[in-house]
Amino acid sequence: MTSHLWQFLLASFAIIIVPGPSVTFTIARAVAWGHRVAVLSVLGNTIGTFLLSVAIALGFGPILSHSPAFTVAVQVAGGSYLCYLGWSTWQHRGAAAQAMSAPVSAAPTPAAIVRQGFVVGILNPKSLIFFAAVFPEFVTRSAGHITNQLLEMGAIFCLMAFCSDSSWGLVAASARKWLVDTPERLVRLRIVSAVIIAGLGVAIILNTLLR
Repeated sequence: MTSHLWQFLLASFAIIIVPGPSVTFTIARAVAWGHRVAVLSVLGNTIGTFLLSVAIALGFGPILSHSPAFTVAVQVAGGSYLCYLGWSTWQHRGAAAQAMSAPVSAAPTPAAIVRQGFVVGILNPKSLIFFAAVFPEFVTRSAGHITNQLLEMGAIFCLMAFCSDSSWGLVAASARKWLVDTPERLVRLRIVSAVIIAGLGVAIILNTLLR
């Protein structure tokens, strides 16, 4: 993986930085309940995301080691689904803003916050497709130990995601009034997210089919 490290970091940054399901979930909780709930939500989310990356590595690693054709099929399918996610994100760009206007209830317990974040993380389709379709792009086949490479990438991705999502949550908690008073700002973030996600999907498909 060393030879592809910077490319992997850039691709991970591109998919992490834009507001997907995890970021939207974190922002909504930060606006409703503040910094502590936001960070605990991200912690649970990161644990779920990491377990998802482990499952992908252990399940796909051995297959990817012996079947380049399977790698191509997964990447094309994953790229296509990223395009769909981009379209879906654009279609529902106002959903997060509407959620912020809902009445605020009492904050859940810390255990419940982490558990709910975990569920969002492990069921996040954006992460699932990214792990399955994008990670193989940065595997160094000549180095062997493909499963270990995938596990390393999963750990790096989750560390980056924790830092990024926590930053989103802390900023949102500090700017609660600014976001709630002008929800159109979050709508614009979702539009940017949609374009980047769909663009990454197109890039994956073209790179896979043309190489």
